[in-house]
Amino acid sequence: MAALAAATGGALGAPAAAEGGTPPGRVEFPTHCLPPQEAGLPPADGPTTARISVADPAPRVGDTVTVTYQVAATPAVNPIGGELPAGVLTPTGRVRLAGAQSGEVTVVGAEQGDAVPAGAPLPAVTMTGTFTVTAPGVTTLAPGGYTLHTAHLMDLDTVCTPAAPAGGPPADPDEPAAPATPVSQRLTATPLPEANLRRVFLGTAYGRPGARVEATAAGFPPGAAVTLAGRAGAAETADRVAATADGAGVVRAALPVTDRTTTSVVAYEGPAWSAGRGSGPAAYTVVAPAPPPPGTRKVTATVEAGDLAMTQTGEDIALGPVPYGEGGAATGRIGTVTIKDARGGPAGWSLIGRVSDFTGPGGVRIPAGALSWTPSCTAAAGSPSPCAPGSAGAVGADGAVLAATPDAPLVGGTFTVDAEVALQVPPYTPPGAYTALLTLTLS
Repeated sequence: MAALAAATGGALGAPAAAEGGTPPGRVEFPTHCLPPQEAGLPPADGPTTARISVADPAPRVGDTVTVTYQVAATPAVNPIGGELPAGVLTPTGRVRLAGAQSGEVTVVGAEQGDAVPAGAPLPAVTMTGTFTVTAPGVTTLAPGGYTLHTAHLMDLDTVCTPAAPAGGPPADPDEPAAPATPVSQRLTATPLPEANLRRVFLGTAYGRPGARVEATAAGFPPGAAVTLAGRAGAAETADRVAATADGAGVVRAALPVTDRTTTSVVAYEGPAWSAGRGSGPAAYTVVAPAPPPPGTRKVTATVEAGDLAMTQTGEDIALGPVPYGEGGAATGRIGTVTIKDARGGPAGWSLIGRVSDFTGPGGVRIPAGALSWTPSCTAAAGSPSPCAPGSAGAVGADGAVLAATPDAPLVGGTFTVDAEVALQVPPYTPPGAYTALLTLTLS
């Protein structure tokens, strides 16, 4: 686990493709705007032109997604009798989620807006917010109501809510179910792959034919039906025993090994071993009891399986600074991670990284989904396994694959893993150091 630190700054992600608007994602819906009582103005009814975009239209479950709600045109007007100065308009609003995930996202904006003459419509505004993806599948995003707060001479709120289409019932802001608004954006979430933590350990690494080997398997679901089986390379032998995992997911059983071709033992759920539901192999050698011929001596050498382990160069990760007010990417590298796979057998490995939110001065946070990386992985000369880097993209709180090797009849080797990282820091993030924890899990 390593700490990451970055200075302030950042940029909004590019909007995803939309549904038929120009520009993409732009929609229009009828709106009923109530001016503040102090203004003495009648309600304003008319179309709102809006657009919703997301920083990542293809997140994984658990990712934090940044949503931007832009109001390009509104029927709301300047609520004071004179000119409204620039930079005194603060918007807040809601974005509606439906489909795989439902609910609302609160979005807010900083003080903004050009000067507005008396009686003229209020200017375009931009609001942002975040939400956590909780379900895989397609989620639609549609604009909801918004409030335009002006802070000049006095604090005034103009509240705008979606209205029923022409000819329909009037919108009532007190009703829990507001009129539907057009979908402006979609995102498709994918489930996060789970790490396989199943392992098997043997009480001894060799024995005579027919010996009972004490085996312990761990990392299985409590109560799972587990098979312990002998293997000769990638093929199973006749040696096997069934057992049930206890409440801690641990299996203990004695496996009779009678097949002289058995060279390792695996444990798995289901009818056959698979990379997702089975353990890697634990080496075992069957030692034949036949006496050597007169005048000869038998020489036996045992290749013992080792471990899957990693080491990392350096400790904390310092990202480059970002100018206050401009935002942008704070970049750096995670530092070299060396993985040594000396287990033998058919099971590959995967290295997954997870990152927490970045916390800065006064508890200000930058979401974990703002950190992305571009992984790299190199296998040392002579390594039986090739090494594949993970996909470039967001890391997030629930993680992403940094590197992996595939299953094969014989795997192993030494591998060098690294990644370029970039933290997208929003504009006008308060100055200071922002720190998060990056956790790497090898399985």
